[in-house]
Amino acid sequence: MEAGGAGNGSNGAAQTKGSGGDGSAKPLPPCCVKARAAAPESEAKCHATVVSGWFTEPRSHCGKAIKVQYYNNPMWPGEAHSLKVEKILYQGKSPYQEVLVFESSTYGKVLVLDGIVQLTDKDECAYQEMITHLPLCSIPSPKKGTTLQVLVIGGGDGGVLREISRHNSVESIDICEIDQLVIDICKDFFPHLSVGFEDPRVQLHVGDAVEFLRNAPEGTYDAIIVDSSDPIGPAQELVEKPFFETIARALRPGGVLCNQAESMWLHTHLIQDMLSICRETFKGSVRYAWTSVPTYPSGVIGFLLCAKEGPPVNFLTPINPIEEVEGATKAGRRSDFIIQSPFNCNLYVKIVSIKIRLPWLIFIVEQMHRAAFVLPTFAKRELEAYCASTETMSSHGTVRPPWELGSMHLQRRQIY
Repeated sequence: MEAGGAGNGSNGAAQTKGSGGDGSAKPLPPCCVKARAAAPESEAKCHATVVSGWFTEPRSHCGKAIKVQYYNNPMWPGEAHSLKVEKILYQGKSPYQEVLVFESSTYGKVLVLDGIVQLTDKDECAYQEMITHLPLCSIPSPKKGTTLQVLVIGGGDGGVLREISRHNSVESIDICEIDQLVIDICKDFFPHLSVGFEDPRVQLHVGDAVEFLRNAPEGTYDAIIVDSSDPIGPAQELVEKPFFETIARALRPGGVLCNQAESMWLHTHLIQDMLSICRETFKGSVRYAWTSVPTYPSGVIGFLLCAKEGPPVNFLTPINPIEEVEGATKAGRRSDFIIQSPFNCNLYVKIVSIKIRLPWLIFIVEQMHRAAFVLPTFAKRELEAYCASTETMSSHGTVRPPWELGSMHLQRRQIY
């Protein structure tokens, strides 16, 4: 989700709703009921991304001519991805981005931000479970009398919160999401994700994540999970050295970061730069992992896992496999949360068990955790070779933007 910028996304949002999350019917323009194959021009006029019953990313329309044009998104040049649309459920705009929700024929409901698919009912589990449990299952259980503090950057859909809720060892969960509209829409249309907001340990902060981190006391968090959008425009700041340095400052010794880190098939240059920056910033362990998400470009997405200097962290072998985390694999479970008393830092009280409507785990198992760090030969060769020699990095630790791809695609293809 979008994590850059500043301000509250709930102001000034233009909204056009379909059926709400409670099943109540709400009026829609005729062209919104279903994309009409007979009149694609009128459909494009209303929804630039839905034509003839299909959603396609990336696509735009051209002014008065209503001429649909395909263009190269710098994150995945030369590609366009499509899903068949059964019904448009919502279209609106916040101060930060355009928001679209539709029912697809094969992947259930789909959330789209600025024309880019963020998640679907069918495959969201792979992303949410991996980005959360890879870091949390890699850090030791807290010692008696201590608990874990976790921060989520972005993640306004609530999916990462849902997965963190499976861990009773976590005392508090802060989330900083810039766009209130994303939170509200996901509560309406994706309740199986937004259930994470029901956890009483969650503290929501709507605003600029960079500013939030700057104001966080040093050494506050045991784990930080960055569920950000692609590094284009303002989000470019979230993959550069100053941002990672701010994260490292907010982590305790031995604390861990898990950062969304794009696709090894398309963004090797970007991953190389991020790895180099993080190995300068985090003196513990730095690893790259990946998983399969069919509706993301190339069908895979990566994660950058970093540990701050301190107690050693071995990401490759989960010290607390998800199957051994008490109650984590159960659906609709009751959980006991350990809360520190605000009046006496040495006193800990256990509050009454609280029912959380968690769905079953769908994707991750211990073997999947271990396998996530096994890279294909081409990716291992390129990433290791680059990290051994960082001559192409600037002295300011900046990341090359996606459009500076050059001939790297051709160089990679020559491996085969």
